[in-house]
Amino acid sequence: MVKIGRKTGLVLEGGGMRGVFTSGVLDAFMKYELYFPYVVAVSAGACNGLSYMSRQPRRARYSNIDMLQKYGYISLKSLITQGSIFDPNILYERFPNEIVPFDYDAYRANPATFEVVTTNCLTGRAEYLTEKSDARRLTAIVKASSSLPYVAQITEVDGVPMLDGGIVDSIPVVRAVDMGYSPNVVIMTRNRGFRSSEPDIKVPRLFYSDYPRLRVALSHHVEAYNNQLALIERMEDWGEVVCIRPERPMEVDRICRDTKKLEALYEEGFQLGEQFCQSGSHIF
Repeated sequence: MVKIGRKTGLVLEGGGMRGVFTSGVLDAFMKYELYFPYVVAVSAGACNGLSYMSRQPRRARYSNIDMLQKYGYISLKSLITQGSIFDPNILYERFPNEIVPFDYDAYRANPATFEVVTTNCLTGRAEYLTEKSDARRLTAIVKASSSLPYVAQITEVDGVPMLDGGIVDSIPVVRAVDMGYSPNVVIMTRNRGFRSSEPDIKVPRLFYSDYPRLRVALSHHVEAYNNQLALIERMEDWGEVVCIRPERPMEVDRICRDTKKLEALYEEGFQLGEQFCQSGSHIF
């Protein structure tokens, strides 16, 4: 049993559209008013985490499912015309400002720390960024964290080129521990036992020629991710983390556009989040 208190952290994995699972879990947490003093999130986890931090239930679900169905914001057209396969105008301009406005006041009033992981293209290392006052900088940070390599443009934060935080730190539980939070609840988007079978390949100079250290990081991404998965399973066995994850192998990929599959994954996340809240594991 995990007792959630002032030193319990929440870690949110990314994974593109697999993150709809996370939005389901977080909606269940909000239903039961389960909140954490520290949240660290990557990529899609950061996007979903924003609505959790602003206390806006089902907002992330709407963006992942209803808005995808209505606007079709994942497309080759967007990649060609805007440099990103995920339409940045809809996701980072119209969505937070017009379609379902982000509650900046509630976010600012939230006393919890919200860290977002990005990858610094110059150093090839993870950056852990937070922002509570500047709305534009917050948007830039989350956009950078979600900028998938090869299919999204590099995003600058404070004049520094950034990409997807999952390149280097896909599941930042070590960061949470380093920040003094333990035990941690980790919301993952892969079933236990999963390991990526994709081979790591040396990224050719054709890609990101101005960022050699980024190319090195990309060349070791799969190995790093599989090592993190193994570490978290060990920590889970030792009782240092509690993981909420899909129970079956994932049928949703990073750029899935099948809203029926997304809806099913959201419901699985919500049900598992509800079970966690009802189990007594969240006793303060």
